[in-house]
Amino acid sequence: MNAPRHPDNVSDRDLANAIRALAMDAVQQADSGHPGMPMGMADVATVLFTRFLKFDPAAPDWADRDRFVLSAGHGSMLLYALLHLTGYPDLSLEDIRNFRQLGAKTAGHPEFGHAAGIETTTGPLGQGLANAVGMALAERHLAAQFGTLVDHHTYVIAGDGCLMEGVGQEAISLAGHLGLAKLIVLFDDNGISIDGPTSLSTSEDHAARFAAAGWDVQQIDGHDTAAVEAAIARARVATRPSMIACKTVIGYGAPNKAGTAATHGSPLGKDEVAGAREKLSWPHAAFEIPEAVLRAWRHAGGRGASIRAGWEKQLAEMPAEQRAEFVRRLRGELPRELEATIAAFKEKMRADKPNWATRKSSQEVLEAINPIVTETIGGSADLTGSNNTKTAGLKPITKADYSGRYIHYGIREHAMAAAMNGMALHGGVIPYGGTFLVFTDYCRPSIRLSALMGQRVIYVMTHDSIGLGEDGPTHQPVEHLAALRAIPNLLVFRPADVIETAECWQLALQARDRPSVIALSRQNLPTVRHDADGANLCAKGGYVLAGANGTAQAHLIATGSEVSVALAARSQLQNEGVPTAVISLPSWELFEAQDAAYKQSVLGEAGVARVVVEAATGFGWERYLGPDGVFVGMTGFGASAPAPALYKHFGITAEAVAAAVKSKLAAKA
Repeated sequence: MNAPRHPDNVSDRDLANAIRALAMDAVQQADSGHPGMPMGMADVATVLFTRFLKFDPAAPDWADRDRFVLSAGHGSMLLYALLHLTGYPDLSLEDIRNFRQLGAKTAGHPEFGHAAGIETTTGPLGQGLANAVGMALAERHLAAQFGTLVDHHTYVIAGDGCLMEGVGQEAISLAGHLGLAKLIVLFDDNGISIDGPTSLSTSEDHAARFAAAGWDVQQIDGHDTAAVEAAIARARVATRPSMIACKTVIGYGAPNKAGTAATHGSPLGKDEVAGAREKLSWPHAAFEIPEAVLRAWRHAGGRGASIRAGWEKQLAEMPAEQRAEFVRRLRGELPRELEATIAAFKEKMRADKPNWATRKSSQEVLEAINPIVTETIGGSADLTGSNNTKTAGLKPITKADYSGRYIHYGIREHAMAAAMNGMALHGGVIPYGGTFLVFTDYCRPSIRLSALMGQRVIYVMTHDSIGLGEDGPTHQPVEHLAALRAIPNLLVFRPADVIETAECWQLALQARDRPSVIALSRQNLPTVRHDADGANLCAKGGYVLAGANGTAQAHLIATGSEVSVALAARSQLQNEGVPTAVISLPSWELFEAQDAAYKQSVLGEAGVARVVVEAATGFGWERYLGPDGVFVGMTGFGASAPAPALYKHFGITAEAVAAAVKSKLAAKA
């Protein structure tokens, strides 16, 4: 355990104790945090970072670095200590002193983008584990396309909570099925959760569970660095994903609280910190790292520089065309041909005027996009034929062949979303995946994290209203659009026809720093866009689709399948002498980004009667309706019946919209 392995005869224990000291000192100074996990997993992390992990602090975004994911994100001080000690210039000792303070890079849980070396935002347990599955999958896929230029591992530190969460099991199952051999999970098997011993709430045999899912499994003493080293070495050559259960003591070194829940989420206290210093033979002051120990850590941090230089030489020697494609993908740049491809598609659709469900329109758009944007990876949570996410030429990704571009996620909506986050974070691919809109509830924590991290992940959500019909209220989303629109930095699109669907796909692909949800209909919808100039009108979020013949007395605002309802109502009203305009509003978020003058030009003057029609609840539409507007939509859950019967039953019809306008105008008269 204490045999010298580092410069100046510094031992593994010395290096691990530096992590422990920084963790307990930072938490103590902040009077907030989780010292137990960093202290317990310090030995495992020391072996990983000094012997195996391929990284270079001088080039933190090096494409072929190993990915390290701290899924147990509450133990963030483990990651911050490692980044500082190994020499990441972006994370100073002062940053660690400011742990959990306003504006600090060292947030309570690791946040992607706050500091180099933080690969993903973790904290909601199980998310990091599922992100790592996506990262490992992206690595295998790109390796199948670009060879040894892509050759790295994905390591995860996960705790009991990550394994108890449902998304964790979904991810474990998916990784085993796909045979992701370069994924290595280091399980902090400390037997403690917030409430106390994990025996209070679970009696699972985790090793057996992983083995049943097709993983290579080892169980070791997590404080025996020789055992840790041997286990990781074996895992690196395994032909299956690996789980190493590291038996540890939470809060290792704390004289009275080690091994108890008291070290999980609270500072140790001054006396316990002093006692830990004595027990660990660490006589140094708070935040003080001895020069020899710091040199040893910086030496470990410098191991990857020569490996990176060799990789850069390999990249430079690639054929120019292949190198340009690889670099383009890493930069997240779209092919130049995309814009012309979308324009040509729209021109054809304006001529053909198809009567397609927008889920069908989406598939047709993808048939045009996927051959051009070759980095897209599609998928569905066991609804491929319903979501229409698979196009010609997209063969499935399997453990026998990672070169495909389609993932059968199975009934694992949450893991699908989290894995797509991991793929986007890895870089080089653009993931999209489908399920029913109602099941965004199953994906929501990961959708939220897509938005929080600013990742280009595209959620293809079909069966977007009561229009799905006979499957009934369990499958009919009524509150989901409002819930999704409430998530900051998320684009929510609800296109009205094939033209808008193409435009929304283009915008989702172009949104490099935010995710998108594209909500699509099951029922057929007419083509409502007939303009000829080819402009992407959805880019402004909302626009006047059909102007009033004369001075407008009413503005009908609609999205998706209800735009055609609004157009039919407009025809009735115009025939009755009521000049009426129809506004299509496929994206609130993009519309809100426009200036006040544009928004007013679309919505009309305050005196114009406004009616919104959307087959969902009206929550949030107040911002556009104003105090005098009328909402025509859902006030409760749906029902099981054919779609036309449901629209009539719930009063979402052209007649109802026209009646609402006339009633409003009569009241004003």
